Amino acid sequence: MRITVWNEYVHERHNPAVAEIYPDGIHGAVAGLLGEGVANAQVQTATLDAPEHGLTADVLDNTDVLFWWAHLAHHKVTDEVVERVHQRVMQGMGLVVMHSAHLSKIFCKLMGTTCNLRWREADDRELVWTVNPGHPIAAGVAQPIELATHEMYGEYFDIPAPDELVFISSYSGGEVFRSGCCFFRGKGRVFYFSPGHETYPVFADANIKQVLCNAARWVYQPQTSSIVTDTSPESPTGWFQAD
Repeated sequence: MRITVWNEYVHERHNPAVAEIYPDGIHGAVAGLLGEGVANAQVQTATLDAPEHGLTADVLDNTDVLFWWAHLAHHKVTDEVVERVHQRVMQGMGLVVMHSAHLSKIFCKLMGTTCNLRWREADDRELVWTVNPGHPIAAGVAQPIELATHEMYGEYFDIPAPDELVFISSYSGGEVFRSGCCFFRGKGRVFYFSPGHETYPVFADANIKQVLCNAARWVYQPQTSSIVTDTSPESPTGWFQAD
């Protein structure tokens, strides 16, 4: 499985508290846990400041699963790169969208909605509840996952109804949130997972690591359908019976 972990890599360079938690960047932390937890994974990273944000056509053509973390610089991602990623998802590349990337251009484009939500940064306790225990992404995950302190994300979350809902979160302030959502787009699979705020060491949690590794395996499709979806071919009578 060929995985690319994309991160805008802004907080870590401008906020000492974030740099202390993630000295190799959030992309480095996520890449590390995937390299350890996903068998035979080939993991590389890409960041905003690289040419074409590190997501050239060649990189994406050689990516089976793309992880995306972003927060402060959604607007700096070029529409050309967003369209390139969108096309690859439609063709079957898996996409895992993490935490504040709910407002990334690519997630909003795939959802077709604002993807807005409520939030509060006040050291809330978050409990991540599995609501679909038979789903592969929930395999081996504690019920519930407890994050002692985290940012609150609450409803209403302006997304289409998930094709499969795996997790919901509850917070010490009383809010709830659809925190683990699966979508099918074209030939591709998309998973949104909300835990991952930059000022908390969320990606060091064993259960969060398990979820992300499970997510990589779920969105990954070693073979995609041969059905044509990128054009509207004119088809004479009997075309499907031709040798």
